[in-house]
Amino acid sequence: MYSRILKLPLGSNQSVFLFGPRSTGKTFWLKQILPEALYFDLLDFAFYQQLFAQPQRLESLIPQNYSGWIIIDEVQRIPALLNEVHRLIEHKHYKFILTGSSARSLRRKGVNLLAGRALLYHLYPLLIQELQQDFILRKVLQYGLLPGVYTAADPQKYLETYVHTYLREEILQEGLTRNIGAFSHFLEVASFSQGSILNYAEIARETAIDRGTITNYFTILDDLLLGFYLPPFTKKAKRRLIQHAKFYFFDIGVYRILRPKGPLDREEEIDGSALETLVLHSLRAVNEYYNLGFKLYYWRTSEGTEVDFVLYGEKGLFAFEVKRSSVITPKMLKGLKKFATDYPMAKLYFIFGGSHPEYYGNITALPLLDALQKLPELLLG
Repeated sequence: MYSRILKLPLGSNQSVFLFGPRSTGKTFWLKQILPEALYFDLLDFAFYQQLFAQPQRLESLIPQNYSGWIIIDEVQRIPALLNEVHRLIEHKHYKFILTGSSARSLRRKGVNLLAGRALLYHLYPLLIQELQQDFILRKVLQYGLLPGVYTAADPQKYLETYVHTYLREEILQEGLTRNIGAFSHFLEVASFSQGSILNYAEIARETAIDRGTITNYFTILDDLLLGFYLPPFTKKAKRRLIQHAKFYFFDIGVYRILRPKGPLDREEEIDGSALETLVLHSLRAVNEYYNLGFKLYYWRTSEGTEVDFVLYGEKGLFAFEVKRSSVITPKMLKGLKKFATDYPMAKLYFIFGGSHPEYYGNITALPLLDALQKLPELLLG
């Protein structure tokens, strides 16, 4: 087991939601840190059927005067169960940890997430700080950072099974779409949108699926935390900027499994998207685990000048550009320099494939592994 950076408020009586894509290690981690907790698994079909029919049966499964933690796994499978959990928190003062793979899908079903009576946390795939000596860049860029990759005898097969399981269990069984074939084709085409500005019309043409359905498919990925939108940074804009969001699958390994590869596909292009995804994943996780409160964006002018990632919040404004190259050219710094003219207070970082830090005025260039290791202290200021 890898030690996770995320800390839950286990010393309090405050209930907790813990969300994250399937197989990010939520259940395993909770069983390790809370071995005495009462545990209910809604992926157990027989148990699921019982509680689905009668959510109020949950109370009868908890010993009288129980004061420990109660873990309910994959709570989004029975949204009505949250009403019973709410009642038990109010009247019995039980404390719950509720795991799930979609907070948004619960909200879409009209669930109020316990009216604020449970704190919300997210668990992401592994970080370099968690893997430590097991972090091997080539492996990470090929197979990603899901914990199961690091225990599987065949990481490729593990990822193929993971994607298939999601299609079967999450998409088909939950009735999110009736045409699983069309959705599977969409996933392949969507993989070409990794790190790109979304063009729904173009994807609709390629898949022969209408634009409204394509938009809904991307929403499904977002709801299940399999992918997410990165919005443009436009605060107090001094020039014309792109207004459309980018899209990323949540994990490098999942992205690479979905991405068709052949003689016409350049490996360096795929690696470039994987590298961006790695940095963005690290920024998201560090921001969450250290409770930094940043919102994440990208920045792009109408002329095409771009900064990969922008973090904005009470702790400041940060801009990050990511390149595979070990040699920095003036052209590579153009986006950060232009961003600095509009936002002179921003802290600017260029992450690259070199071996030593380099400095270009107010731009600090950091080797990739150094940057990933130092992200917490960089963002903490």
